[in-house]
Amino acid sequence: MTEPHVADSHDLIRVHGARENNLKDVSIEIPKRRLTVFTGVSGSGKSSLVFDTIAAESQRLINETYSAFLQGFMPNNARPEVDVLDGLTTAITVDQQRMGSDPRSTVGTATDANAMLRILFSRLGKPHIGPPAAYSFNVASVSASGGFTIDRGADKTKTEKVSFSRTGGMCTHCEGRGTVSDIDLTQLFDDSKSLAEDPFTIPTYTGDGWVVRVIAESGFFDKEKPIRKYTKKERHDFLYREPTKVKINGVNLTYEGLIPKLQKTFLSKDRESMQPHIRAFVDRAVTFARCPDCDGTRLSELARSSKIDKINIADACTMEIRDLAEWARGLKEPSVAPLLAKLRHTLDSFVEIGLGYLSLDRASGTLSGGEAQRTKMIRHLGSSLTDVTYVFDEPTIGLHPHDIQRMNNLLLRLRDKGNTVLVVEHKPETIAIADHVVDLGPGAGTAGGTVCFEGTLAGLRKSDTVTGRHLDDRATLKDTVRKATGTLPIRGAGANNLQDVDVDIPLGVLTVVTGVAGSGKSSLVHGSIPSDEGVVSVDQTPIRGSRRSNPATYTGLADPIRKAFAKANGVKPALFSANSEGACPTCNGAGVIYTDLAIMQSVATTCEDCEGKRFDASVLEYHLGGRDISEVLAMSVTEAEEFFRAGEARIPAAHKIVERMADVGLGYLTLGQPLTTLSGGERQRLKLATHMGDKGGVYVLDEPTTGLHLADVQQLLGLLDRLVDSGKSVIVIEHHQAVMAHADWIIDLGPGAGHDGGRIVFEGTPADLVADGSTLTGEHLAAYVGG
Repeated sequence: MTEPHVADSHDLIRVHGARENNLKDVSIEIPKRRLTVFTGVSGSGKSSLVFDTIAAESQRLINETYSAFLQGFMPNNARPEVDVLDGLTTAITVDQQRMGSDPRSTVGTATDANAMLRILFSRLGKPHIGPPAAYSFNVASVSASGGFTIDRGADKTKTEKVSFSRTGGMCTHCEGRGTVSDIDLTQLFDDSKSLAEDPFTIPTYTGDGWVVRVIAESGFFDKEKPIRKYTKKERHDFLYREPTKVKINGVNLTYEGLIPKLQKTFLSKDRESMQPHIRAFVDRAVTFARCPDCDGTRLSELARSSKIDKINIADACTMEIRDLAEWARGLKEPSVAPLLAKLRHTLDSFVEIGLGYLSLDRASGTLSGGEAQRTKMIRHLGSSLTDVTYVFDEPTIGLHPHDIQRMNNLLLRLRDKGNTVLVVEHKPETIAIADHVVDLGPGAGTAGGTVCFEGTLAGLRKSDTVTGRHLDDRATLKDTVRKATGTLPIRGAGANNLQDVDVDIPLGVLTVVTGVAGSGKSSLVHGSIPSDEGVVSVDQTPIRGSRRSNPATYTGLADPIRKAFAKANGVKPALFSANSEGACPTCNGAGVIYTDLAIMQSVATTCEDCEGKRFDASVLEYHLGGRDISEVLAMSVTEAEEFFRAGEARIPAAHKIVERMADVGLGYLTLGQPLTTLSGGERQRLKLATHMGDKGGVYVLDEPTTGLHLADVQQLLGLLDRLVDSGKSVIVIEHHQAVMAHADWIIDLGPGAGHDGGRIVFEGTPADLVADGSTLTGEHLAAYVGG
């Protein structure tokens, strides 16, 4: 028998002494070419091990193979805190991050499907209108002409005329956005006031700010004259004037009319990326309507005039992808055979991954986290690469139990091609297909960061870990359900794929809206329930924050704490902000000093002056309840709950906020922990805790179990019960069977996705849904509660 080749001995990824974030000297061996699932409660260190250690080091080592010049344009990540990382292969990460939310980014542009369609129409479209750019809504048509002089020596010159033109497909009216905005002027300023009386109601447009000074001192207006008395020319200059150079107090500045300035500063940004007060202003002042010129297709009339088999590129992009795949299969043209084969493969991959109900013109910013993650997977299906490490972050997010099996098959296909597949996951259905399981814990944050179990699924079941104990948890149907105190009627709902839906949502109870992905749940709930002051909506949008943001600043807890410190010590509240007057002057309140080493990774060292506390030494001399501000921010939520409850440090406003954080299971977080170090599940619950303080009678929650461990789901159910018992109405969009089983009322949409969905297929109690058994949700819920 021949000896195995030495090259075949490298069949493990070895991690030794990993200390990234909350990991405590973790050492494990992960088998290559197998599917390994990482489990553990939210915040136990799964992402720190898989993404921040293994995947990050693989990416860093690949970047180091490029020249110093190219490395200057790449992210220069520091080496993870780990002693030894051996046996790494190229890592491809597919995370939950929302896709770019630029108004011009669509499913088609994000997956190259649009690029292939543009080439196809430029070759086969009749009439022929130009190259692929002529079909692109991101390319404007331009033309120019002029002359240049050629010097031929001996005082001889020759002038030549040149002209240039480019045909693009962009609609000139909406500039390729598909929508046009109409601004309500009454929401921008009070026209009974003059510029001297601070008439603006726009965020950041304050009387002493530079923006208002440029307008008031531009010389175009009488500062004492009320805006409503402006002449026609003054009003035009005030609202629409082109950028014009002006000199104010000896400084050269640019004056521009109010409307174009607002369009550049506020309306060019994606709504979801705006700060809350800016978003509220935009919602109040701006209405968006479908572009009348292109009918929302984003494309020029010329681009829409070119057709293949009576279909233009706009029609192709508005079709559901599964219908577009059928149309592409019907095209028989040998001259573009390779292009058609690639296009068909891409479209079939969408259908295979469960996204056949989307259309290519769907704005990428409107995709849920689960849809965005699966869209990113498209380019990896059918890839010829092998011996690659694929890293997935909860790939079953947003999937109905019916769709999870399809996702499992895709993960197994990637493994069977000889790849190493690492999956961070909470769903038992995906844990069940693992070749190898790594369970981290036992708790979250500082109570986690250790490997509790390594081995097979059978071994995990027998282990006494939190995951092992909860793996076979099954919620039971409630014996009695609450009775509705009223109804919220929805009539004729037709948003997206909804088919003239009439439904009465019961109030005063826990209502769960279910259905396969793409069946119309979010369209029904978010598109039909009026978003007035009585409705508190918690969607899936991830919370944003820099290293300077922490749970205290995000939840608004920092304000009452600063005011209490200021009152107790007779000083200004700003002193107790590390982002303001109280910041350590050496590190500017960051707590660390970054040394930029060009193409080498930046080095972060703890600030020696403040020892990482972020505050100036003089600020730390002020105390409240025997603690300085840095000691308060270092407290856990549980400690803070006790601290703010009574005694000198009693702050009712602060106590309410930390109580809500404890209610959602974040008692272990420290108040000053940077948001950048929180896991996806922790961020989701922090957001929920913040919204629980909003005033409203109806709570709308979009998949609140995202990122939650099996053990945490029970705590969430308790929280939902407390909300309902306090007189609130709770409406939850959810796929998790434990939440369905716990509901008082279920509204199930379907029967399929896209144009196969959009109808109510069941309304009633969970017990009735199980007994009915005619819908996909009913089948899976019956199997779940039946064990």
